[in-house]
Amino acid sequence: MNRIFTLFVILFLIAGCKKKETPVQEEEIQYGKIIDTTMVDGIQREYIVSVPPGYDGKSATPVVFMLHGTGGDGERFYNHSGWKEVGDQENILTVYPSSLSNCILDEGVQKITTKWNSQPDRFWTYCPSVTPPDDVKFLSQVIDELVAKYKVDSKRIYFVGFSNGGQMCAKLSIQLGNRIAAIVESAAAFGTDTVYTPVRKMPVTFQMGNGDYGPGITGPFLPLSSLDTLLRIPNHQPYIISQTYIRSFNLNPNFTISGDTNTAVIATYIPNDGNTTNNFNFVFIKDLTHQYPNGINHWLNAAQANWKWLKQFTLP
Repeated sequence: MNRIFTLFVILFLIAGCKKKETPVQEEEIQYGKIIDTTMVDGIQREYIVSVPPGYDGKSATPVVFMLHGTGGDGERFYNHSGWKEVGDQENILTVYPSSLSNCILDEGVQKITTKWNSQPDRFWTYCPSVTPPDDVKFLSQVIDELVAKYKVDSKRIYFVGFSNGGQMCAKLSIQLGNRIAAIVESAAAFGTDTVYTPVRKMPVTFQMGNGDYGPGITGPFLPLSSLDTLLRIPNHQPYIISQTYIRSFNLNPNFTISGDTNTAVIATYIPNDGNTTNNFNFVFIKDLTHQYPNGINHWLNAAQANWKWLKQFTLP
């Protein structure tokens, strides 16, 4: 009995001398505004990520990119687009990348400004001395980094763009549709009437104001009932945008009009293959000039309205 007791004491002492294991600590989540950088073709690029308070690092979370227009940057649209607030409310990771500043020729006039490489475009091009940046590569790389760092729902990544950012989104709808579930382009899209071959036919909404039309940035306020006519006038922006999508995405050219002429009307084009999840919508918004409406600068909160439409879609 004494031997058994002695052996028990020895085993107890040995066990007590073992080093206690320290429990693995989960990495602390950073919330709110996070400024990140990445290297693309030897150039440092910047983007802002807004992490909502409901993000837990465990549940797959959708992502919305908001692309600024000419002369802007990610900071401006983080502050004023309304997407940060929608991201917090809806538990979305929202991302605000910045384009590079370069020399461009804008209708023949040389300027130094930020610009997404949405080429080709009939109104602007880079100065001969500039090597155009690969912005598709940059944005695809940001997606990779988000997937590595956050718990991202890779089937629910969306892009929204304003003006030149809308043009960039049009380019992404052709070249990056295998990674993007749906796209909203605001105030600009394709710059030329061309036929493209998209990597995937995808749902796209284009929106513009009835005061954002004509040769200048702000034209006359047109009645919303004129959308049917605008979509049939060759060489004008609504015609070029709709025809490029019709030809590139194999859409039926006969559209249907819905909505309310007191707020917004929508022309909807359905694919010839009958897949109505890949519709193209042209939205004409009342009393809107060349700006992304955020509920303060205009009656429409576009981030809220755009998310209501975007969240219907996932990658196949």
